[in-house]
Amino acid sequence: MTGTRTALGALALALLALGQPMAEPARAQSFLEGEFDPAVPTLNDTVGHAPGERITSPDEAMAYLEALAEAAPDRIRLVEYARSWEGRPLVYAVLTAPSNMARLDAIRADLATIAAGRPGNGAAIPVTWLAYSVHGNEVSSTDAALMTAYHLLAAEDDPRAQAILSETVLVIDPLQNPDGRARFVNRFRASRGIEPAADRQAAEHDEPWPSGRVNHYMFDLNRDWFTLSQPETRGKVAAIREWNPVVVVDLHEMGGDETYFFSPAAEPVNPNITAAQQRAYDIIGRNNARHFDAMGEPFFTREVYDLFYPGYGDTWNTHQGAIGSTYEQGSARGLVFERRDGTELTYADGVRNHFVASLSTAEAVAENADRFLADFARYRAANAEGAAGRGAYVIDLGERRWNAEALGRRLAAQGITVLRREGPASACGRTYRAGYLAVPQAQPAARLAKSLLDRDTPLPESFLAQQERRRAQDLPHELYDVTAWSVGLMSGVDVALCGAAAGDPLAPDAPIAPLAEGSGRFAVAVPWTDSGQARLVTLALRAGLEARVTDEAFTKDGREYPRGTVVFPALANDPAKMERLSELAREVGAHTVALESSWVEEGPNLGSESFARLTLPRVAMAWDEGISQLSAGAMRYVLERRLGLPVVPIRTDRFAGADLADYDVLIVPDGDPAGRLGRRGLATIRSFVTRGGVLVAVGDSLAAFSEGDRPLLALEREAALGRDPDAAQADGEDEGGLVEGREIASEEDYREAIRDQLALPDTLPGALVNTVPDPEHFLSAGHDEGAVVLASGSLIYTPLDRGTGTNVLHYAPADSLVASGYVWEENRRQLAFKPYLVAQETGDGLAIGFAQDPSTRAYLDGLDLLIANAVLVAPSRVR
Repeated sequence: MTGTRTALGALALALLALGQPMAEPARAQSFLEGEFDPAVPTLNDTVGHAPGERITSPDEAMAYLEALAEAAPDRIRLVEYARSWEGRPLVYAVLTAPSNMARLDAIRADLATIAAGRPGNGAAIPVTWLAYSVHGNEVSSTDAALMTAYHLLAAEDDPRAQAILSETVLVIDPLQNPDGRARFVNRFRASRGIEPAADRQAAEHDEPWPSGRVNHYMFDLNRDWFTLSQPETRGKVAAIREWNPVVVVDLHEMGGDETYFFSPAAEPVNPNITAAQQRAYDIIGRNNARHFDAMGEPFFTREVYDLFYPGYGDTWNTHQGAIGSTYEQGSARGLVFERRDGTELTYADGVRNHFVASLSTAEAVAENADRFLADFARYRAANAEGAAGRGAYVIDLGERRWNAEALGRRLAAQGITVLRREGPASACGRTYRAGYLAVPQAQPAARLAKSLLDRDTPLPESFLAQQERRRAQDLPHELYDVTAWSVGLMSGVDVALCGAAAGDPLAPDAPIAPLAEGSGRFAVAVPWTDSGQARLVTLALRAGLEARVTDEAFTKDGREYPRGTVVFPALANDPAKMERLSELAREVGAHTVALESSWVEEGPNLGSESFARLTLPRVAMAWDEGISQLSAGAMRYVLERRLGLPVVPIRTDRFAGADLADYDVLIVPDGDPAGRLGRRGLATIRSFVTRGGVLVAVGDSLAAFSEGDRPLLALEREAALGRDPDAAQADGEDEGGLVEGREIASEEDYREAIRDQLALPDTLPGALVNTVPDPEHFLSAGHDEGAVVLASGSLIYTPLDRGTGTNVLHYAPADSLVASGYVWEENRRQLAFKPYLVAQETGDGLAIGFAQDPSTRAYLDGLDLLIANAVLVAPSRVR
């Protein structure tokens, strides 16, 4: 049965099948007609609006997908792969021809064989994975996903659509961030009037805090691919691993004044991406270009969006052997948007462009199905044979055991082969007393493993030279994200590369086994060594156990217990509570040691002043405008989900009249909160600290507490090296208001003459750097050898003087500063010896400052003990 339907799918039908330009390319409000099966419901049939007329909500999108699945079960199958933090379903739709759908299990099984680096049996056909709206306020792509599904199921006179279904399996992930999209849609609809406003200042284009870009915990989900901290990402990665797609496209939006971007990507390209993969981008890119030209739609390639950082959806999937791409559409952030050039961009324009790009990409794969599948097979097989390297990465289980085990499971969850060997065991010319994890280089996922585990991933020399030339001309650098992500360094664990190492395969969902030692009944000690230990202590305090914490190391029965060790005395906790402690240790996979008595050979006894009673702190966090949503979300996530400590958010505008008497700790995440807090809010926080509270300020927020006659943190921000902030005027000014002339004899002199004397240091895109601890301060417990931290941006503070406070961690000397990544030379020299973590007493309380965010993206789990020291332990140490 056939019929004529007016729909966005019909527009694309005309474009793809006839190659004719669109009738109204600027607004895309009048859609051409085509032949569509009336048995397949349209979006209007199901939710009451046509494509591009409204922004479809998550609930409406789900309802429409379910209607399509009910109407055409032989060609579409819905699979729920996860639930968001707020309980919304995340689904993907599998679309293929009925003959392929009938043998879908065989196709997927053969793809798994090929992905394992072995020859297939001929059942496989390539899978194209199209993912939409990972940022919830980048809204047009989800409606494009719905129209792509409709078009492929309903179009009756489009041979390209039939080829896509017959030659490939298309997986559509229509809504990667339903919580963020729901937030955006609800607020957008609440701000609408009788007609949409094109003015970029209008409320419908001006999102309140937090934006719809982020998920419930305010994470940028397109930075979470190898961290796997969020359920949306964990489910998606597991789903992609089940299907092993040969092409993965992540469809985004960018600023409304922009046009459209698709691959090939910009420089730099990660060196673990092969030349063959880079050549394959041209096939898809040229096909996209052909269809965008037919529409008269401008686009750009090879600019801005690179393929270097493997935490993106494009680069991560490319490391798996797929051709991973980011597509970016200029965003109306509503239904209509006035661009700076006077033209208007409509929501329907964005839906149309993403829709055409989706079909064009799927078409390119279908027309080159054998090539894409063969390239994928060669990539995985070559890696399995050692093309990316020989030997194995070995992760020591004797240091930060819990973090090492958790890292191994995260790697395994990404399809990386991880082996586990109980200790003592030998590898890399040394003995691992507690055993090790081994990641062999000869495996199908070798290049992803290499990119994640290598201490450094070098930027191309030609690219670096170009960036230095740009900086010499006072132009911004072109690095899009961080230059370092070595996961071993970020987890604080030891990773070595050696010739060979053996073990048993580690499953990603294998629980971390607890380590319980000793049989004494006096107390149970929890050494302060890793994230699992901090989580156990937090959960035990929440269960009502009594505990004491030491700021000095002690030795008992020949064994040294580090600073920060927490002791749970049996006399202060009844047997039921001590049994509950054991249960929690088993659940967490923590390390406990039973103590026979309180006698120690060295260091403090339990009754010493070096031990303090540890209680569960009541924690508040500054929340809302003036605070970085990413910083607030990451810090709250680390505290609540990794360490188990509840956090109460308080909106910044409320602090002027807030009563903080019920709280022990106040966290002010990165941001610029001073204006929102106001004079009264800042006075409230000062009073809170003076009365015995602990303030933890992060990043740029330190400035709010570093000003005035009595700063809580007596820090000063530094200008760029060699530039005098006081040089507002030159010397030699005469009575006539003229300055003494000087010769400019060279380009170098000219650059010196025009540089901004008030300029901040050049912005670092992000590198991992070493720090040096003050070994006497309790805040450095667990980091006697220092910590590897992330430095980014241009924020550098002067050290506290000794009479004012303590520089608990400072950056290492210039010649040993950089642990991984790239740091501009002048930044390397200026960062040396500057503070990363500071503490300053005021009244009965304590102000703690982190110059950089230790919780960023939740991927620096090696810094969890620093966060726990500041939030969990510090209240026990204030006077």
